[in-house]
Amino acid sequence: MLNWPVPTTVKALRGFLCLTSYYRRFIKGYGTISKPLTSLLKKDAFIWNQEAELVFNQLKKMMTSALVLTMPDFSQPFIVETDVCGKGIGAVLMQRGRPIAYLSKSLATKNVGLSTYEKEFLALLLVVTKWRHYIQGNHFIIKTNQKSFKHILDQRVDSIPQQKWVTKLLGLNYEVQYKKGNENRAANALSKVD
Repeated sequence: MLNWPVPTTVKALRGFLCLTSYYRRFIKGYGTISKPLTSLLKKDAFIWNQEAELVFNQLKKMMTSALVLTMPDFSQPFIVETDVCGKGIGAVLMQRGRPIAYLSKSLATKNVGLSTYEKEFLALLLVVTKWRHYIQGNHFIIKTNQKSFKHILDQRVDSIPQQKWVTKLLGLNYEVQYKKGNENRAANALSKVD
């Protein structure tokens, strides 16, 4: 989150504000603080200035502060939300609706041409690798807009790469829940970070 690049387009700014707005209930005065950025979304108003830079950096710091991020409770299930876009992967590790960690990664050039299913699978693998120390031995819920993942271990897997991918999920205690893409705002915004 702290490495989020300075938005250079309205679309990039909208993605950042979409993510921060998702957690606005944990940021006191979010509407007032973010106003200089939201005003840049108006038609022909996108001119990045010093005030926008200050607010942008302030929101990044607030998003990673103890007021927004929560400590993990290993007696409670973890929730992992993932999403992919054409070139990136985004994910949030949460409990009780509060983020514990964020993940945003560009897809390697060799993976950009994969199907959406395969990209979503890569996102899932990245999450179970990166956050294994949280989820290993604990029940966790995967929320994704890939409905077929509900039956991921029952599916016929023909390709060798996918066979290897499936083995990385064995032994983990998880359930998959479908979440519409337009409801998966945080992971969606993280998947589009340039």
